[in-house]
Amino acid sequence: MPTLIIVADSATDEPAALGHDRRAFQLKERVTSSDVGNPHVAAQLIERIGWALLDAEQAESDGTRRASCP
Repeated sequence: MPTLIIVADSATDEPAALGHDRRAFQLKERVTSSDVGNPHVAAQLIERIGWALLDAEQAESDGTRRASCP
């Protein structure tokens, strides 16, 4: 199933060559095409994406890495 992931970029992130991404997820969610086919579910998804983007932008400007969503 496709996954939507939003993370904050940071100049202090370690390189991906270490075998894993050390950035904190702001949003990690599995998404299906039926999710966007239902107006109510799609609106909720867009709302969560907006929150995650705001959190990621804040984390970038603060230099912090905190997860908003599991």
